[in-house]
Amino acid sequence: MKSQTDAKAAQLILQQQYKHLVRTGNGPLPSLRDVGFRQYSQFEEDGILLYLFAIIPPESRTCLELCAGTGIECNTANLIINHGWWGHLFDGDPDNVTRGRAFYAHHKDTFLRPPNFNHAWITAENVDQLVADSGLSGRVDLLSLDMDGNDYWIWKALEIVEPTVVVCETHNTIPPDLALTIPYDPSFQLGSFDDDFRGASLKAMTNLGRAKGYRLVGTHRYGFNAFFVKNGVADALLPEVSPEQCAADPYTKWAQATRWQQAKNRAWVEV
Repeated sequence: MKSQTDAKAAQLILQQQYKHLVRTGNGPLPSLRDVGFRQYSQFEEDGILLYLFAIIPPESRTCLELCAGTGIECNTANLIINHGWWGHLFDGDPDNVTRGRAFYAHHKDTFLRPPNFNHAWITAENVDQLVADSGLSGRVDLLSLDMDGNDYWIWKALEIVEPTVVVCETHNTIPPDLALTIPYDPSFQLGSFDDDFRGASLKAMTNLGRAKGYRLVGTHRYGFNAFFVKNGVADALLPEVSPEQCAADPYTKWAQATRWQQAKNRAWVEV
């Protein structure tokens, strides 16, 4: 318990240091690749989100996560547990939802008001209604999207909320100059991560983000989890970057060199 308390305190101190840098302008801000760490996220999204929301003061501390798994290892858990955010989580596996509800109901930082954890199979046709039924509409601070399939089509269809920040998984096996996604299939399920016919490229999600009024501000160090910020919010502090700028890490280069040849002739849709 002490280590968890220490970790929370360290995050609060770090967050204040970022805010001080912004407020005083004493030195350049770090890049996204320099601020990542993992507390509850699968990779280093916790640190990047802490950094982004030090620069962008959250309006309501409200987050929405689509395909949250158990909610124990996901992109919103750290914000909910350590920073007092209000969460709305969805997953299509009832066992994941049961485990997640129990985890938050018994956690000392969330038992008074655990996040809304909803069991639902999300499609482009039902996503707005499901989110509305969870109690969300209008401006929210964060959307996390990790469907391993119809990510492009779900974000395109999601209109009932307007997130300030979006974090989503992209498929960086696809070269950064190609805007490709799988065809929309509401029943799509990923059989294996060895099958590279899934998800959407970073350029596809960047194009969609631009159409919705967002700019790409970076990715984590493995290149496939991407962060978008609403235009007009911290534009100077978080400038737009290109998909090509996010494809220079060794993992992305390896994925494109070794796996794209086997996947490039699949039935991709250009967007």
